[in-house]
Amino acid sequence: MKIGFDNDKYVKLQSEHIRKRIHDFGGKLYLEFGGKLFDDYHASRVLPGFEPDSKIKMLMEMKDEAEVIVVISADDIERNKQRGDLGITYDLDTLRLIDAFRSIGLMVGGVCITHCRGQEASISFQKRLEALGIKVYRLYYIADYPANLPLIVSSEGFGKNDFIETSKPLVVITAPGPGSGKMAVCLSQLYHHHERGETAGYAKFETFPVWNLPLDHPVNQAYEAATADLNDENMIDPWHLGAYGVTAVNYNRDVETFPVLNTMLNRILGESPYKSPTDMGVNMVGNCICDDEACRDASRQEVIRRWFTANCELRKGMADEKPLRKLELLMNEMGITAEMRPPVIPARTKAQQTGSPAVAFSLPDGRTVTGKTSSLLGALSACMLNALKALAGIDDGVTLLSPEIIHPLQELKVKQLGNSNPRLHVDEALIALSVCAVSDPTAAKAMAALSLLRGSEAHSTVILSANDSKVLGKLGMNLTCDAAYESHKLYHPN
Repeated sequence: MKIGFDNDKYVKLQSEHIRKRIHDFGGKLYLEFGGKLFDDYHASRVLPGFEPDSKIKMLMEMKDEAEVIVVISADDIERNKQRGDLGITYDLDTLRLIDAFRSIGLMVGGVCITHCRGQEASISFQKRLEALGIKVYRLYYIADYPANLPLIVSSEGFGKNDFIETSKPLVVITAPGPGSGKMAVCLSQLYHHHERGETAGYAKFETFPVWNLPLDHPVNQAYEAATADLNDENMIDPWHLGAYGVTAVNYNRDVETFPVLNTMLNRILGESPYKSPTDMGVNMVGNCICDDEACRDASRQEVIRRWFTANCELRKGMADEKPLRKLELLMNEMGITAEMRPPVIPARTKAQQTGSPAVAFSLPDGRTVTGKTSSLLGALSACMLNALKALAGIDDGVTLLSPEIIHPLQELKVKQLGNSNPRLHVDEALIALSVCAVSDPTAAKAMAALSLLRGSEAHSTVILSANDSKVLGKLGMNLTCDAAYESHKLYHPN
């Protein structure tokens, strides 16, 4: 993989910039974190060299100065809203986030439940948190938020909310997902500080869009692709252009809400410290790109991956056509096609040759391997074994898993566990290979090459199970699928 981003520079520059913002606000800053703090794989895909835990590393540079408040909406608790990437509810993810922050030594000051209006599930969740020794604060539902400014910035609006007791100069406000009320928490805290005669400030940490890259830069276009289901659009920040004569990129929701937010800050602080939504950001990503063309290429590939995902979501009945149509328009603007993704044509060619589903991997060293469906192995399992042989320098003619090993597993699957498909899935093939590695040096050599798959691109000519997708994700591989099922059945188990 060609490196296009200086991660060390980013961690250093970002922490310095946040410290300056803390100083500018008199020693107290509420920093609203958008996107993912842990495992930001989108950023690592479009900015080769960006490490998925970069933001956490940056916070670790400021560990002694920072604490975290996790925000969750009572409405999301009530309807059991789930994180699509993890498959867990927001309340469980709140517990996961607390554990994750504590495990690396970051202080968690508590949990703030927003949009409160007596929802029973949120009250139960509060009791659960408090039984675990976690401080809980509540922000109450305000009618006509954010339009009714006289009510919002009053004792009957923000004044009714709990004041969150914090002790560090930097207070990181994060949440399991969007729409949790992070900004309202920050503004409510500013109101309470101001009423107490204390100084405090607010800023936003949004990685994308990158404000100092062009509007049509592929990195910014890849952000539009990632948020196609939210209908976000990148745009020139008119407030920034008017105030400074400098072109900056922001996204529609921040630009549209800035007049209201700015009026709130004026009412709370007496004078807003910001002249544009871009001013509110502390994002240094654009200053750390060291190979622009590498980031452009990586971002184009990300848009193609998003297009494949949208096609599959539509085929599964999990999304409508709007995100797909937006992605198609974006691809036309960028001059890219699905076939420009390296493993796509090899996989489709293999499927045409065999008349069965096929998979292709594009390995980090540039080689391509394929796998076909057989009576013993699924196409993904076959491709996985072929890739491990290639990476380990094992002759392609060598059989890593003999039929004598596979047959008992197939009997277990079909006769004892009631599966209709006897072929080994990729996790089953890897477990079998790991068992063989105990006594077979060749299998052990193949297993040792498993880590070399990280960064590979994979494509399947049929939709793979969620389990197969998770296995490749854990190995650091990027998977896309054609929007077709292997069979014409109506039920397709995961």
